[in-house]
Amino acid sequence: MNYVEYIIIAAIMVVILFAVIKATKKDAGLDFNKLVELLGGKDNIISTETNMSRFKVTLKDVSKANKEGIQKLGAKGIVEIDNQLKIILGSESKQLKKYIDEIK
Repeated sequence: MNYVEYIIIAAIMVVILFAVIKATKKDAGLDFNKLVELLGGKDNIISTETNMSRFKVTLKDVSKANKEGIQKLGAKGIVEIDNQLKIILGSESKQLKKYIDEIK
């Protein structure tokens, strides 16, 4: 009888663990659609580059970019030079570049 109780408790803990892991992964990911919108839309993006954790984007009109919104979305830093934004995103830089290349 005791073994059955331990098995039930272990099964419940495994389900809770999977739920926590799934929720954490969802929250950790950047919303690429929202980020493109904050960059002024896909038509405002001329080109993109990645270098390690940095994402460099050249824009037609840099004033359309919402830097504060990008920062709130998870960017660790943003530098504006002429019509370019260099955004420190971490490991998701390459994924974002791939996403933008696919929608353009």
